Amino acid sequence: AEFFDAIRRTGVGPNVATLVGQGSVRGQVMGGSFMRPATPAEVERMRGLVAKAMQDGAVGMSTGLIYLPGTYTKTEELIELAKVAAAHGGIYASHMRAETVKIFDALDELTRIAREAKIRAQVSHIKLSGPSAWGRTDEVVERLAAARREGLEIHHDQYLYTASSTSISTLVPTEAREGKTEEFRARLADPVKKAAITDEMKRTVAAGKRGDYGYAVIASYRRNPALNGKSIREAARITRGDDSLDAQIETILEITANGGAQGIFHGMSEDDLRKFLVLPDTMIASDAGPRRFGDAVPHPRGYGNNARLLGRYVRELGLLGLEEGVRKMTSLPARTFRLRNRGELKPGFVAD
Repeated sequence: AEFFDAIRRTGVGPNVATLVGQGSVRGQVMGGSFMRPATPAEVERMRGLVAKAMQDGAVGMSTGLIYLPGTYTKTEELIELAKVAAAHGGIYASHMRAETVKIFDALDELTRIAREAKIRAQVSHIKLSGPSAWGRTDEVVERLAAARREGLEIHHDQYLYTASSTSISTLVPTEAREGKTEEFRARLADPVKKAAITDEMKRTVAAGKRGDYGYAVIASYRRNPALNGKSIREAARITRGDDSLDAQIETILEITANGGAQGIFHGMSEDDLRKFLVLPDTMIASDAGPRRFGDAVPHPRGYGNNARLLGRYVRELGLLGLEEGVRKMTSLPARTFRLRNRGELKPGFVAD
């Protein structure tokens, strides 16, 4: 309710339909002590918060399962909260636990939640991240099709860039990031713990067949704005005079210990992107918040996603017809999220 009051006071450009964030709910109930399963009493409190949000007008519940505190949430806990959203007609929209070669386990979890909670589910910004996962689009599509043949209502959306965007800190192992910044700095001050963090980061980049962290670009780093627009490899060279993998990891750890930074991660295949795009049930979504012109070096999806669909993929490449491109941006998401009287040019519909 406070969120809606703030919107009414300050005003907002586009109309807004909100999802209640599972991570926000879990954080409110468990505080900083979330590196564990929730107790039955805590789950009940979370269920109450989800119910209140749905009653206040949320259209469903979302998860960010690569982020704290969502990372530590058991599937059973998600099912219990999804049941509440389902009881109010909501959808379960998920940034799943993995978009790498582990995406199939993540898809199995999403379909299990849809099945056991009896809820519509959506894969947010579907993608295959990292060279080790590229080329497996057909397998992902078949996994989704199998769930739909079972009778589950499964949806997905996509943005039209081969780079994602989130915090640079996500390059650091989850366990190392738990708690406050001071706790993270204390771990770095412990040679044994820091060595373990570094070793894990090396294993991760090797498993993804990336070579190093040069695929990650700093978008917004308030501590040192001169690094905005630089890759981690370039930032390491600038700040350390060394662009080795060890120097790159040191740069990532330093950024994380000093307030963090938003990043852009070049990790997807154009071929995979196009295969997902032409599927009839692929919605178009930016996965971005509002952008302030001239502020840092943000991912262009925040202002260019729909224009890129119509300009590059409809007009230039001809992968979609104009009508189909427009449908993916308008009536398809409106129907998926059950936004009544929106998304189509019909008498009586809202003209927004």
